[in-house]
Parts: sequence; structure tokens; C-alpha cells
Amino acid sequence: MDTSSIFTVKKVQKRTTEAQAADRLRDAILSGDIPLGARLTEIQMAEQVGVSRGTIRTAFHQLVQEGLLVQVPYTGWTVMTLSAHDAWELYTLRASLEALASRLVAQRVRNEPAADGPSTAITSAFARLKAACSKGDKRVIAQEDMNLHKAIVTLSNHRRLIEQYSLIEHQVRIYIQSSDALVLDPDEIVGQHDPIVRALLQGEEDAAVAFAARHNELEGAILVEHLQKLDQA
Repeated sequence: MDTSSIFTVKKVQKRTTEAQAADRLRDAILSGDIPLGARLTEIQMAEQVGVSRGTIRTAFHQLVQEGLLVQVPYTGWTVMTLSAHDAWELYTLRASLEALASRLVAQRVRNEPAADGPSTAITSAFARLKAACSKGDKRVIAQEDMNLHKAIVTLSNHRRLIEQYSLIEHQVRIYIQSSDALVLDPDEIVGQHDPIVRALLQGEEDAAVAFAARHNELEGAILVEHLQKLDQA
């Protein structure tokens, strides 16, 4: 019996040098190894990453598209900064996108109660956030915080919503890092997300939408006020 058609094996994903360079730079920015507002040069980064200036230039353009870098005419390249207005734009946009995602996920939970349904993925993502908060590593907390929100968006099964969220995903990660840094007790971060997760797991659409919007608006307003004070200082 010929069983060759039974198996499906994914092909090896080939990544260009430019894509790998963009990955290295993105990771460095998101981790804070390259600080916000830092000025980058093609020569400097080409030497550090070990690629040509042309490769770095292409990687820079990719990060500009993602909102992580800003190209300043006649000056060079600068890592994004987070102003009070930037934070306001991000949290108001997130509130809309994540509220829609929460509604759709709550519907899925109610209609797909199976063990392999969305409830399992939400529970796992929240558990990882709680574990990170218990250890207190701010970088890991921010990463798992982002992962939980991204999981909710992904579980919406709404392709266009997911695509729109991906456009601001890396900026949102920096936003979350800045917001979480203002929280003195990591357990508060767990408390911020607990009502959202509970509503989702219970399939309560209206509550999930309300808690998702409220979380973004409350924490966003705190970050905006903090950044305004920094600007005034």
C-alpha cells in the first residue's frame, strides 16, 4: 500500500539576510537594548550585525513600516519615541480593535466549548502572564502581557482585524512595556486582566467588550498623564 500521500511536511522557511537583520534590530529595540529615541547609522549597525550597509538599509526600511524606526531627512534613522499623543492614539485604537476581538472570542467560547477550543489558549496565555508576574522580570511580564492580548486578537478568527492589529503590534509592545513599568506591584497587572479573561471564558460578550475597553482606557490614561508630566518637566 502506498502511504506517501498521507503525510504532509511543511517546507523549510527560507529567510533573506535582510529579514534576519530586521529581526535582530527589532528584538534589540523591543528588549530595550537599543533605547527609544536612539539615533542609528547604517555603518554602525552594519558592523554590529555583520552585514552590508545595503542589507541594513533594507532592514531599516522594514522597521520604518512597522513604526519602530523613523527616517529623518538629511539626518538618518531614529528609534521611535512614545509621546503622550502617541500613547493616546495607541490606546484608543487598541480599545476598539481589542473590544471587537473580545466580542468574537466570547462568541467562539460559547459556541466551541470543546477542550481544543479558544478557552484552552486563553487560559494558557493568562497562566504564562501570571507566572511572569510572580517572578517579577519586567521584560518577560511585558512580553506575556502582549502575548495575551495578541492571543485574543488571533482567536477572533477575523482576518482583517488580525492584519490591522499586526500593523501596530510592535508599537503596542513598547506601549505595554512603558505602561507596565508604572505598576509597582506585578500582581496588579494580573488583576487588570482577570476580569477580561473571566468574561471571555464564560462566553459573556458584553462584559468582555466592556472590560477590554475599560482596561485600555484606564491604563492608557495613566500612561498619557505620566508622559505629559515628563514633557512638562
